[in-house]
Amino acid sequence: MFPALETERKQETLPDPYEDFMYRHLQYYGYFKAQKGSLPNSATHQHVQKNNPQYLLNVSFGERNDLIPDTLQKEKLLSLHIQIEAISRGVSCPSRPGISDSLGGMSIRFPKRKRKLFMHFLFPLTDSLMLSSPLLRSRQLLFDELDQVNPRLREPRELFAFFSSKGTLQAPRWPIECEVIKESIHHIEWVPPQPEYFYQPTGNEKVPEIVGEEKGTVVYHLNPVPTEGSYFTSSRVGGKRGIIKELAVTLEGPEDDTLLFESRFESGNLQKAVQVDTYEYELTLRTDLYTNKHTQWFYFRVQNTRKDVTYRFTIVNLLKPKSLYTVGMKPLMYSQLDANIYNIGWRREGNEIKYYKNNTDNGQQSFYCLTWTIQFPHDQDTCFFAHFYPYTYTDLQCYLLSVAKNPIQSQFCKLRTLCRSLAGNTVYLLTITNPSPTPHEAAAKKAVVLSARVHPGESNASWIMKGFLDFILSNSPDAQLLRDIFVFKVVPMLNPDGVIVGNYRCSLAGRDLNRHYKTILKESFPCIWHTRNMIKRLLEEREVLLYCDFHGHSRKNNIFLYGCNNNDRKYWLHERVFPLMLSKNAPDKFSFHSCNFKVQKCKEGTGRVVMWRMGILNSYTMESTFSGSTLGSKRNIHFTIEDLKSLGYHVCDTLLDFCDPDKTKFTQCLAELKELLQQEIHKKFNERGKEVNLEGSWSDISLSDIESIYGLFLTVSLYFLEQLNQKMMSDKKKKKKPLQTRKQRNELHQKNKLMPEFKFTEDASVRKPQFLIVTVEFAKESEFNSSILFAQSKRPGFTPSCPQRGSTYSSQESAPGMKPNWPRNRYPVTKRSTTAMAAYPSLHVNTYP
Repeated sequence: MFPALETERKQETLPDPYEDFMYRHLQYYGYFKAQKGSLPNSATHQHVQKNNPQYLLNVSFGERNDLIPDTLQKEKLLSLHIQIEAISRGVSCPSRPGISDSLGGMSIRFPKRKRKLFMHFLFPLTDSLMLSSPLLRSRQLLFDELDQVNPRLREPRELFAFFSSKGTLQAPRWPIECEVIKESIHHIEWVPPQPEYFYQPTGNEKVPEIVGEEKGTVVYHLNPVPTEGSYFTSSRVGGKRGIIKELAVTLEGPEDDTLLFESRFESGNLQKAVQVDTYEYELTLRTDLYTNKHTQWFYFRVQNTRKDVTYRFTIVNLLKPKSLYTVGMKPLMYSQLDANIYNIGWRREGNEIKYYKNNTDNGQQSFYCLTWTIQFPHDQDTCFFAHFYPYTYTDLQCYLLSVAKNPIQSQFCKLRTLCRSLAGNTVYLLTITNPSPTPHEAAAKKAVVLSARVHPGESNASWIMKGFLDFILSNSPDAQLLRDIFVFKVVPMLNPDGVIVGNYRCSLAGRDLNRHYKTILKESFPCIWHTRNMIKRLLEEREVLLYCDFHGHSRKNNIFLYGCNNNDRKYWLHERVFPLMLSKNAPDKFSFHSCNFKVQKCKEGTGRVVMWRMGILNSYTMESTFSGSTLGSKRNIHFTIEDLKSLGYHVCDTLLDFCDPDKTKFTQCLAELKELLQQEIHKKFNERGKEVNLEGSWSDISLSDIESIYGLFLTVSLYFLEQLNQKMMSDKKKKKKPLQTRKQRNELHQKNKLMPEFKFTEDASVRKPQFLIVTVEFAKESEFNSSILFAQSKRPGFTPSCPQRGSTYSSQESAPGMKPNWPRNRYPVTKRSTTAMAAYPSLHVNTYP
């Protein structure tokens, strides 16, 4: 699959390292395009023309195409230019064949006073000779119509092209410390025919005591990679050089039932396996490379299985005190025989599942254990275990290669290389949009930016991204409509290095990339730096309507969004409209209750907050659980691959609702959010009405308490509450004598000066906290309307008589607490664009002015 892999592993003996370097260097910049094997022998080459001054003069005056006889002569001309540059600096070049011969076999070193005269004569000659040769001409230079030797630099290209449709996949590059097996690991996609319910704890689950390698037998042990205090230095295809060690134990015969472990493949991360009983094993996960933490993701292989035998596996070095395994999550298992014979893929398996604290104390940090039992379906089978459905860097490349080979999809999906990672792996950028008839119409399109896998162990993000790409690249009328009105910028895998080596959270820099979006260290964090720079350039070209970064969550069920909170009262609650719409479109998967809109100080470096501060008002982090749903028809059921892929479709569907020219849904969501806001504030003050001390400050009322109910972060400022309190206090102190001392007057002046001006409605209910009603002001209706260019109104399938469209993945059951009046049958595509201009219609987007 990877031809480059075999080439890298062949150790070539280079006869002359300098010549090989010059060959690669000059060929890279376009000056030299000959093959190594085509170079003639300098000993047998004729030297008649090279010493002929008339020959050089003829070349300089334009007789060049037929006067450069062969490749060696062109190389000698290059050597001549190198020698002359050395002379101009007053130094002599190394005495190498071809360089001294270029000047007639003489080693030239001119005195300083004669150097200018020599350069005055030869520099125009050699520059003309260099630029005029067709094989030496650089692709970075532009020539005029007469092909004169007055070139100008070509404008730099923003991105360089993706691999061609006929190309091969690029082999993953590993740190040179990592051992990698040569086997290719592939899993089929499969959806279980029956729901996979959560594990129901019985209370009698065994808590095995940790034995360790002192009392057990080590059956698998990787050398610590990296050693403590080390850091990433370099990478290569295939990882560590040399022969791959056989880490598995040697079986004594057919009756030996010891399991054989392996994880030296993409995304694998098992460090050690200790057999503590016949069918019981303790497992230690490898931490993220060049760190000593982040153990949550696991992915490994076992062989030599036995049927109808109960095995127990215990992972002993997990770091998070809370886990979804405590509320019913099961591990994933994949049987190779089941996949080959019955076409069965990953499935949830395990019994006696227990997540508990490790009693072993090393004095530095606490560890937690995950234990489960399982029975394998076949004898002598090869099985895999994983924290979640794996999605590797090779899986992504295979998918993108299929898109590049598709003659239809490749017309509106352009694949480019955004940058290279620290290890040299390609970070891909997809630009998805339909071609526009005119440049003006293309410039009027708004943009949507989506990204995934900044945390490599959160593979659920890749499955949501795959579902989005499957839909947006399809021939669905909705997908065509979205491509007509938007430009999608998609970075499907932000951290390929971490995905390849099996990290859970970090890159090879040993840092969480989702805390470094503000970085200026381009070399240390290239993926993040280039992504932010790409979005910055995009904002200069067009408005970015939505930014969403896909993630996974290890402690909460369902799928939800983290957003930001606008401090402008005119746009309160607007960031919550898209999440609320998404919860109505996917009521059995998406939980608006779990959404959060805080901008915490510790999250200032995340993509969500940085893009929001750059001007993208709808900036979100989508969190998908590793477990399943607690809503509607999918209550207490694990998510499958198809469930996650359906969220990609729902994102597209919600985009159309958000931009519907009929503003009914948008205004309905705003009204519902306003009502929820008023209800929750009223409820909280009713609960605390008898406890509030009117003589003191109300700042002790936690706004996060209100937020936890419906995911609303109330932007009611504490200044508002304090000023309201002061007004009530002033009514009681009207008859009090005025302040007399200068100190008191200064204090009052300073306090009033720092207090922001805040208008509020004076009502009879204001004086009683238990009946407090906060009035939220919204922008005028006309301010929500902005136009973006839309597709031609006479496209097939877009007639107003079209029947109502139903959601492919939508459930007919509402989430608890949601209003039942959200239309189940969505607006047809035509009703989203009923207002049209005669020649070219416009789509009104309900967004910010």
